[in-house]
Amino acid sequence: MKFQFRRLRTSSRKLFPFLRWTGNLDRDTVRADFSAGLTGAAIVLPQGVAFAAIAGMPLEYGLYASIVPAIVAALFGSSWHLISGPTTAASVIMYSSLSVLAVPGSQEYVTLAITLAFMVGITQFAMALLRMGVLVNFISHSVIVGFTAGAALLIVAKQLKGFLGLEFPEQNNLYESVLYLMQNWEAFHPLVLLISLITIGVVLFFQKKWPRYPGMIAALVIGSLIAVILNRVFGPDMTGIDMVGSLPQRLPPISSPDLSIQILQELAPLALAMTLFALTEAVSISRSLALKSGQIVNSNQEFFGQGLSNIVGSFFSSYVATGSFNRSAANYSAGGRTPLAAIIAGVLLIPLILLIAPLTAFLPVASVAALLILVALRLINIAQLKLLFTVDRMETAIVAVTFVSTILFKLEFAILLGVIMSLMIYLRKTSRPRIESRVPDNSQPNRKFTSGISSPECPQLKILRIEDSIYFGSITYVREMLNLYREHYPEQKHLLLLTKGINQIDWAGAELLFHETQERRKNGGDLYLYRLKRNANKVMRRGGYLDYIGEHNVFHSKHDAIAGIFERLNPDICNNCTRRIFAECGKFPRPEANGREDALESGKKDRG
Repeated sequence: MKFQFRRLRTSSRKLFPFLRWTGNLDRDTVRADFSAGLTGAAIVLPQGVAFAAIAGMPLEYGLYASIVPAIVAALFGSSWHLISGPTTAASVIMYSSLSVLAVPGSQEYVTLAITLAFMVGITQFAMALLRMGVLVNFISHSVIVGFTAGAALLIVAKQLKGFLGLEFPEQNNLYESVLYLMQNWEAFHPLVLLISLITIGVVLFFQKKWPRYPGMIAALVIGSLIAVILNRVFGPDMTGIDMVGSLPQRLPPISSPDLSIQILQELAPLALAMTLFALTEAVSISRSLALKSGQIVNSNQEFFGQGLSNIVGSFFSSYVATGSFNRSAANYSAGGRTPLAAIIAGVLLIPLILLIAPLTAFLPVASVAALLILVALRLINIAQLKLLFTVDRMETAIVAVTFVSTILFKLEFAILLGVIMSLMIYLRKTSRPRIESRVPDNSQPNRKFTSGISSPECPQLKILRIEDSIYFGSITYVREMLNLYREHYPEQKHLLLLTKGINQIDWAGAELLFHETQERRKNGGDLYLYRLKRNANKVMRRGGYLDYIGEHNVFHSKHDAIAGIFERLNPDICNNCTRRIFAECGKFPRPEANGREDALESGKKDRG
């Protein structure tokens, strides 16, 4: 009964992951999460409007996509700091694809966007049910570190316009933004820069003097007051201080996706592309924050949460939502401890839209830009970058390529390129499994197998240990090594493979062992397997390869393996061997002892 209760509790936590963290809530945690949630809600007001404009949606839909998806993803996701909602990259991708099907901002366009969110959610949900979250495990930490640093600089570049009060067109990459800034730097507004610096100064002051209080909110309030005063005294034309502007006061209306066959066919390719990008972005962000917080992120659970958030969100006027880099980073920087912060941010947006949204007419763009720049710069982990550059050259290459491609190309391309490089390095490592000679250590009571580099080996039996899988990607290397051993040690006709380190053997690997057995038997030897794992044993047995190798050649204990193989060795060679590798070698007298006995017998006859 106790065991069944534990299994029920475990499965409940998998289905309802919020049960894992709700029990950890206390007064301090709730206070920290409320502060972070309030900060996140304040930040998303101008940000959501900007994302909606980029996506070609009516401005209020950027806020709608920040409410329900954020709450659902927080309840059913894995990360404690990830906040879902509209993002720049997802908005750009959606606009470039849907704008050819309908007029941006029209009702038809909105319906397509909502339908796309539903399709993306269903695909994400299906991937979670198929437990395909393991796919993102191939995104190495180096990719995340490089992507985080590059994305942080992109955020800085995109916010410089508001930070300095410059008017320059939307640029495609960091290089173009910096180039334009260098060419037009004298056009910045000093009073706008003053508001930005005051906002950052207030945040830093609160963090140093009163770290428990919401410094970001205080910075927005103080920045707004100073901006309003300056505009009243000098006028907006002279100060150049722009305000976010009033937002519409309306809750998310109920909506429904269009599931007609024609629409589904038109949106299917885009839905698949958006699914892969959205999941990669969400998991990359959650893992980048997990590196800072020390939390372990379950990728498959994140798939589940993201899928459910888009499905539910599509019925509340939400377009495609994924992990928001800006909001998630701001949530972590503001002191958020649990997903309650994301839930509070989503819930607080409802009264903010109804009551406080008109007050955003007094919120300066410079203050918002300053906060986002401050958050972005904190995401660059200098210590980890130094460590990666020192420890591993291949990891350094992944960081560099991901970072450079992030600031030069699109975010989805940068992530994909980093993943491809990680896979290439992974495949390169697994294609060359470790193979080393082993011999019994006579100094140990149980004669434990040890490295055979400097120790004497049996002249008839080669013992090799293989680490990692024998599959289609590694059989070329393994075949070459086995051929080399046969060529350089032809007297060692028997081969014992220590297979404890072999996790998997596919059909190609089984064929390799089959042919190696054939070659060994042609030369008067044989192939033996020691401690073959269950999965590898299953493949070998189903294909009939164990029938050919023989059950008598498969051993489960070292003693049985050595004793069984020893009986099949050439006794004439053993009789003249002086190495005494195995305990069984004691059955044969040493050659020099035989010589002395023959001499003694001859002397006895002479004396007789």
